[in-house]
Amino acid sequence: MARSKKYSELSIEPKKQETASRKPLSSRSLATAGRIYFPKKSFKDNYALVGPQINAEGVHVWPFDVSCPIDVLFLTETGRNNVRMNRHRYFEVLYLCSGSANCHIQDRLLTFNEGDLAIIGSTLYHRIECRSSSPLTIAALFFEPDLIRCDGYGESVEYITPFCLQDTEFPHVVPADTGVPRQVLEMMMRIRSELPAASPIARLAVKTYLKMVLVLLVKQYASYTGSVETFQRQQHALDRLLPLFRYLGENCGNSIKVREAARVCGMSESHFMSFFKRVTGLPFMKYLNHYRIERAQVLLAKTDESMTNISQDVGFCDQSYFGMVFRRLVGITPAAYRRQFRNASAPNCGQMHHTAPISSGRFPLVEGPRHFTTETLPSYAGLHGDPFLHSPGI
Repeated sequence: MARSKKYSELSIEPKKQETASRKPLSSRSLATAGRIYFPKKSFKDNYALVGPQINAEGVHVWPFDVSCPIDVLFLTETGRNNVRMNRHRYFEVLYLCSGSANCHIQDRLLTFNEGDLAIIGSTLYHRIECRSSSPLTIAALFFEPDLIRCDGYGESVEYITPFCLQDTEFPHVVPADTGVPRQVLEMMMRIRSELPAASPIARLAVKTYLKMVLVLLVKQYASYTGSVETFQRQQHALDRLLPLFRYLGENCGNSIKVREAARVCGMSESHFMSFFKRVTGLPFMKYLNHYRIERAQVLLAKTDESMTNISQDVGFCDQSYFGMVFRRLVGITPAAYRRQFRNASAPNCGQMHHTAPISSGRFPLVEGPRHFTTETLPSYAGLHGDPFLHSPGI
């Protein structure tokens, strides 16, 4: 299938004798090619794009095209602001184009170097932290698992096995020297060339390229032994925290103590504190502060409310303390953030994008994302019959 104009945005640093020739690269040549350069206009700031979209449950929701729920995008991360630990119901594949980073997954810290690939499922809280002097540039593939349903055939589950069986020892990062990351990047760029997939042929191409990505990953992890109980155990842990996440969304403006959070979950304080950190990767009070500040960011960007009102609406009784916490987490004052956002949102300027605020009180709540539960996995649990992992309807 011919590559569209979008595909030409992928540029590999050529050898001197090849400067005048920009022939398409095969998967094999991509596996050994030089550094990748993308046009600056392609990049979105990861913090501005993702941070304020994370809800009380710590779930990021991506606005997929419902007819073809997949996207390829380019992200940049400067290290000045860190997205808090979050998860998502879609599956994620990240290729680190430049820079070096730490990949936080639950309570694990994995090294993520230029040319490496990271794969992340739907039940694990995670974030990418820049650790290089220059900004990170990342090519990201997001997709809903339902997209690769094979007309009811049983082999569908095999495609997504690496995403579902990610236990505490799972090697999320695929090193560059395996050659797999660059082959995956080739397929990601082919997917991007077909988006938006408006025609049946384009959607077929997208699904085919995605399956090629997944086959590469299945082969990479063929020797890794996980178990289906891993996914169910992780989902059960998340379900135990759902009442608390709902409570935070409805009562964020009130004083919330660890004792109260433990009561909502039906646990002792000591068990709750260790359980919450194990599931989300953050201590409860740190998680709460991050959530409150991210909600404040949305209100600063989307409303004309005063700083006093916003600080109270997100649960800070003292405006000066609110300003101190905001600056520590965001890197600038609330007033400067509001000015920066509005300047960046002016016509033809910037790349900051936010969805509707997630809040309580006079600001409306948005519906939280649906997620996998053990009830949606009866056939997957046994890996018999129709073993495809069914996610909720799009």
